[in-house]
This record gives sequence, C-alpha cells and structure tokens, in this order.
Amino acid sequence: MFKRFLSSFYIIAILFSSCKNNDQQIYKSQFNGEAFGTTYSIIITGSETVDVHQEIDSVIRVVNQSMSTYIPTSDISRINKGDTSVVVDHMFEEVFLLSATVHQKTGGYFDPTVGVLVNAWGFGPGKQIALNDRKIDSLMTYVGFSKVQLTENRQLIKSNPAIYFDFNAIAKGYAIDRLGKVLSDKGFDNYLIEVGGELITKGINTSSKKPWVVGIDDPLAKDRSHPIRLLTLKNKALASSGNYRKFRVDPISGEKYVHTINPLTGYTQNSKVLAVSVLANDCATADAYATSFMAMGLQKTKALIASEDELDAFVVYLDEENQMQTLSSKGFKSAFLSKE
Repeated sequence: MFKRFLSSFYIIAILFSSCKNNDQQIYKSQFNGEAFGTTYSIIITGSETVDVHQEIDSVIRVVNQSMSTYIPTSDISRINKGDTSVVVDHMFEEVFLLSATVHQKTGGYFDPTVGVLVNAWGFGPGKQIALNDRKIDSLMTYVGFSKVQLTENRQLIKSNPAIYFDFNAIAKGYAIDRLGKVLSDKGFDNYLIEVGGELITKGINTSSKKPWVVGIDDPLAKDRSHPIRLLTLKNKALASSGNYRKFRVDPISGEKYVHTINPLTGYTQNSKVLAVSVLANDCATADAYATSFMAMGLQKTKALIASEDELDAFVVYLDEENQMQTLSSKGFKSAFLSKE
C-alpha cells in the first residue's frame, strides 16, 4: 500500500445526477473499496450494468507488487534493500522515465530518491530518526536522481546502495491511469475513477448528458461538504497535494513538520502555499507536478505552468497578511462550474 498518500491530498467530492435519461435507461455501475492506503470509487455509466471487480483487483495487485514500499517483497522494496538482481516490469520503467522528465522540468524539486529523507522525517515505512543540520547533510549524500540509472535490461543501478526509492508521489496517479486503460480497453467510454482524492475522467456522465462534476476541498474548512471550487471534467486527470492535513508535531518541541520535503535542501517545506491541484492529460503527470509545486512555492510554480501547455494548476496560498488567496491558470478557470 502507498500509505503516505492518505490525507496528503484534497478530498474530492463526486457529484452524480439521475440515472434516467429521457426514455432511455442509463445504468450506473459503482465500485468502492480500499487500495494504496486509502479508498477508491469507480463509476461507469452506460446502457447496462457491468462488473469489473476482478480487473480492479488485478491492477491494484500488480502496481503494489511493483512499486509499494510497504510490501517487503515488492520490486521497489527489494531494490531498496540492495537486491541488484531485480528486473523491473514495464510499469516501473514507465514511472521511472516519467519521473526523470518531471525531475528535469522542475529543476530537481521532484525526486523519487528522496525516500531516505521521507523515512527519516517520519513520513515513510522506514525508521524515523532525530535530525539536525549535520545529519541532514549526511543523508543528502543518498539523494539525487542523477545517482541512479535504469539499464536497457530494466535493472536499476544505484551509485550508493543506501539510496532509497520512493514513488509515492507518482505511483497512485499512475495506478489510476492503469485502471483507466483497463476500462477503456474493455470498451467503456464514460467513467470516473477516484482514488484518495485523485481522479481521471473519460467521456461524460451519461445520466445527465453533462461532463463529470467534482469538487476541490477548502484547505481551511473543517466541513468538507462545501468545496472551494466545483469543476467540470471530460477526458482529464486531476491530482492535488497539500500540507494542511498531513503533518506531524514533535512531542517534545511542539514543532510542526509537514510531509512535503524539499529534495534540494533535505528539509520539510513550510510555506505559504496550502494546497495545489493540477489538471493534466494523465494522472501520473498531475500527481507528480502537484507534489513538486508544493515544494517549489508560488513563483516557481507560476513560471513552470506558464511554460507547459498541457498543465494547469489551482493554488491556494496565504498572502502577506495571512489571508487565503487562490491562483488559477487559464485552463483551470475554464473548468470551473460557475465562471468567475
């Protein structure tokens, strides 16, 4: 399971319309369960009911076996333990290559080798340790995407055996994409897949003949029934990241540590940015950039979004007077249910 995902993203509220469309009966097949340390909800609408439980379970199983740091026998866990004989599957390879792309475009703010720090700060499956400047400098020796490579035979080479891979900031989004591919391959044209607040949509909600409608949580509100924005999505993926619920407080010092770790410094990233939502064509990409933007901060995020045509973002942040503000790219604004 990717347990670190739980509560580290917005909760997405899924809104549905009637299942009758004029005189034609429209059926809604819904599947709910637990996966990757959180919950999932999958809705398929069409002219008949369907059963895809087996397909869902299969995707969850193979993604976990490939990339879950919480399963001791998974490929990534064996690699982290120093097993150099592991030949990774094509899913691992795809995630590795996409990670390399996002790493480069974000200037290193996205880095799956940050796992040793995730554990040290107390947000991973490994042992939490007491940290100071000297210890963090020491751990940074094992951080850096340039220190790893994937061979043509799909074997991972690490410059230091202590480098610890952590795909948790991209693997859940990738799993959602895999679920979507399975449904599309089976001929389903209208569905919504949501896992722990991240989602992908295809087609429309045929019960209403309208795009799927989803809501983004207000990071400062305790009541999650009133989202800060409603969006209409069609053939798009949405992923979000935030520090407003995922953090820990040191029992001795009382200091608050958020789960976003800056891989360039080794420290947790406290900032005025409360949460980020990203729209992209696939959920793995949206997932990776949402995490990156939390570490990059407002200005760097704005600059990168302006340079990437296929990315859009919605940022919730505090201004100089600690008042909540929002920033939306043009593409994200066009998805608002009620235009501003």
